[in-house]
Amino acid sequence: MKSFFRKYYTDLFLNKRLFIGLGACVTLFVFSFFMPFLGDLPYFFFGVLLILLCVDLLLLYCTEKAVFLRREIPERLSNGDDNELKIYLENFYAFEVKIGIIDEIPFQFQKRDLWFSTSLAARENKTISYQLKPTKRGEYEFGQTRLYVQSPIGLINRRFNIGVYKTVPVYPSFLKLRQYELLAVSNRLTEIGLKKIRRIGHSMEFDQVKNYVAGDDYRTINWKATARKGDLMVNSYTDEKAQHIYCVIDKSRAMKMPFEGLSLLDYAINASLILSSVALVKEDKAGLITIAEKTGSIVPADRKPTQLNRIMEVLYKEKTRYLETDMEALYMSVRSTLKQRSLVVFFTNFESMSALERQLPFLKRIAKFHLLLVVFFENTTLKALSQEPAADVEGIYIKTIAEKFAYEKKVMVKELAKHGILSLLTAPQDLTVNVVNEYLALKARQRI
Repeated sequence: MKSFFRKYYTDLFLNKRLFIGLGACVTLFVFSFFMPFLGDLPYFFFGVLLILLCVDLLLLYCTEKAVFLRREIPERLSNGDDNELKIYLENFYAFEVKIGIIDEIPFQFQKRDLWFSTSLAARENKTISYQLKPTKRGEYEFGQTRLYVQSPIGLINRRFNIGVYKTVPVYPSFLKLRQYELLAVSNRLTEIGLKKIRRIGHSMEFDQVKNYVAGDDYRTINWKATARKGDLMVNSYTDEKAQHIYCVIDKSRAMKMPFEGLSLLDYAINASLILSSVALVKEDKAGLITIAEKTGSIVPADRKPTQLNRIMEVLYKEKTRYLETDMEALYMSVRSTLKQRSLVVFFTNFESMSALERQLPFLKRIAKFHLLLVVFFENTTLKALSQEPAADVEGIYIKTIAEKFAYEKKVMVKELAKHGILSLLTAPQDLTVNVVNEYLALKARQRI
């Protein structure tokens, strides 16, 4: 009895069409008191409605295997990217049905209106695709998918609860990572905004002697090979390889500031992952250090095929802390881990000149042994305020303060350059392209 109750009641939902029919019946019964000529018409109408309701129940509950659903979720989601999910549907009824779908997505997305409507003919199948964009790393739990099936009569809906609860991890942006990897391998990085860097001279690693083609540097002509072969031959050089590239990520409270749904830490993590990938494609060695009030994770530089997965697994778990960065701990970690001159890309943020001055002594000490690139962020909100025209006295005050902070960021760049430290001031959304551009430029100029 209990299973019967669950089968025929808990998954049964009355449709708007049934309430309209009942309303029409009530109206006819009311009018029949004042209009005797209506006779048995209200009873006839009510009887027809009951018959249609019974037929509708029989149609919807005549078979157990009525519809088939399969939800296709990736094994992991990419943070900050649009991830595609699919719902595959198949109708086993002998008639066309209308279907409403509620997919129970994780609470982190804060979407309570995810509703899909479709119709399926008899034995027809269909795939519904939609996209989700997570903005935090971690574990996301998907619930069940609920189908509301309606027959051509349309008086009631039958609900199907399909699927099981599934936990899916959200990793740093590996979708963009694949895009950068493919373009780096095919030397098409300019398609996503990366610049072509003019080389000054060439590296000292000889590659091969090849035929001259238009555009080759005439200074690389190999005259002895030209004399032997009778055609112009040039020496070909390749980039120096196996250079150490370390991404150092600040996890302190300065990196918790949000921009467009992602924190600065998430932007830094995504950029670090892609920079490491491009460095490995260029046959350099990529490493990682995270730092907050104490040293976090350390991944020594390497170029093994599994190195990128190691870095991704470490970055997946990193979270912002609520204390300031211990720069002395960072300096000691760099000195003990980096055994040769390396490119150290330090992702951090300074909101005031005093914050930079506290860290500057340790940055100078790191720059004595390694090529240090300090990457910090523009406050795009303040920049937009500084460019808006002021309408009143309060607007003038806000605009002046915003311009002061924006100017202070530029002063920080000059202060770092004065001490021989490279710096990159960038908007969060442009971080990845600008960092990879800077790495390729330093490599082209043989700074590392």
